[in-house]
Amino acid sequence: MDMLQFIGPASGLLFTLENIIWINLGVFIGSVFAAIPGLSVILCVILFLPVTYTMSAVPGMMFLLGIYCAGGYGGSVSAILINTPGTPHAAATMMDGHPLSQQGRTKAALKIALYASTFGGIFSALMLLFLGPQVAKISAKLGTAEYFMVCLFGMTIIAGVSGKSMIKGIIAACFGLLLSCVGSDPMTSYDRFTFGVSRLYLGLDLAVCLIGLFALVEIIAKAEKKHSELNMHASKISKDDGKITKDEYKRMVRPVVLSSLIGSMVGIVPGTGASEASWFSYNTAKNMSKHKEEFGKGSVEGIAAAEAANNAVTGATLIPLLTLGIPGDGVVAIMLSALMINGLNPGLSLFTTDGDIMYAIMLGLILVNIFMFIQGKFLTSLFAKVVAIPQQILTPIIVIFCFAGAYSVNNNYFDLSVALVFGLMAWLMRKLELPAVPVLLGMVLGNMTETNFRRALLISNGSPSIFFSSVFCWIFIGLIAIVVFSIIRSKIKETRAAKTATQEVSSNG
Repeated sequence: MDMLQFIGPASGLLFTLENIIWINLGVFIGSVFAAIPGLSVILCVILFLPVTYTMSAVPGMMFLLGIYCAGGYGGSVSAILINTPGTPHAAATMMDGHPLSQQGRTKAALKIALYASTFGGIFSALMLLFLGPQVAKISAKLGTAEYFMVCLFGMTIIAGVSGKSMIKGIIAACFGLLLSCVGSDPMTSYDRFTFGVSRLYLGLDLAVCLIGLFALVEIIAKAEKKHSELNMHASKISKDDGKITKDEYKRMVRPVVLSSLIGSMVGIVPGTGASEASWFSYNTAKNMSKHKEEFGKGSVEGIAAAEAANNAVTGATLIPLLTLGIPGDGVVAIMLSALMINGLNPGLSLFTTDGDIMYAIMLGLILVNIFMFIQGKFLTSLFAKVVAIPQQILTPIIVIFCFAGAYSVNNNYFDLSVALVFGLMAWLMRKLELPAVPVLLGMVLGNMTETNFRRALLISNGSPSIFFSSVFCWIFIGLIAIVVFSIIRSKIKETRAAKTATQEVSSNG
């Protein structure tokens, strides 16, 4: 009943020419900005936040939401085109987006990413509209022990992205966890693995490490190739009609719907983010797919799952923000300041005192995703032409953008050397056939896992019983057990199938 009484006034606040212009401007800036490796959505929101200081609450939030949502899609553009995620959460899209682009289907890969992103975004906007206050009350009950279980559950994803060898994947993930320890201890603030370098005290910046792990390593790999091999990819662009078959559309339905649900659920829990949601959805889609062998080689299901999930997080992160005043991630934390400038202190009381503004923001999120889709349709062919540029011209441009991106994250030259070290490290890992993705996952989950584990033990005076103290803990324990069991079972099946194949070859021989 409350919702119905606010929808009318909220629509009046939202559907103005000023808001439409600001939404489209935000969407365009977010798409282009996030497509450039190293220039993260959070950096974009910080740069354009002063623009909103003179605006009222609704147009200001529409502009920022335009950047936020389009940034979710924009990160996939460079992941597909140049095998470099524009934003950390686009790393899962890169797994299949770039291989599909290399098959001469760049436009199709960008279209899949756009369609899945739009569906995920609208799905989470509807979740925010209908379930916001109810779901936020449940997430408020999660404590540090539950958060640790969420992180532990996230660790099971590593098995799904380890490639051929799970042992090599686990080694790479452990290395990622070790790298997440660099900097000050989260509980005592003592230095760890800084080796006297003061710049490392705040830890390694994920955006900078990503540039080295996935962008610079590509440049090094290209330098090893012969001149004739470099422009093979560009010749395929003329044949790229961007068509997606009916069968591919059918196969996309289940992962898109399921990933939108996963992304929304992950986004509701403050502190988790789009990276965890996209990897978990990607892994789930892989386990449920009838075409597992295509994953990592250009699977439409893989792209659809990752993109639907990371865009479904955008609306869901606003649920704890608007209902409890708890920002779900860094970008939303900046939006909190934009709301407070207008005298709005988020919390459940806001829905009664300023319900029209709250519902205008929530309805606006649906509008943002619709405009993102329209702009994306026009920009897809423009983005796809990037691969037609000869590699001799494109490679130096990418290098400039990579280093400009690495420098712009913290405005210091030290980050350039970090990106370079990670690039050389990723190249060495390729030679040793160690996958780079588990390193990224270890770095994403490491700090969160350690902090929540130690906090929980501090609360319980060192007793591990706290991890079995609530219903939510047991739910996550059950989920971890199911995932681990399914991984072991699938590996046993693979081993048996490989044995049978070798026996058949030897008997035929």
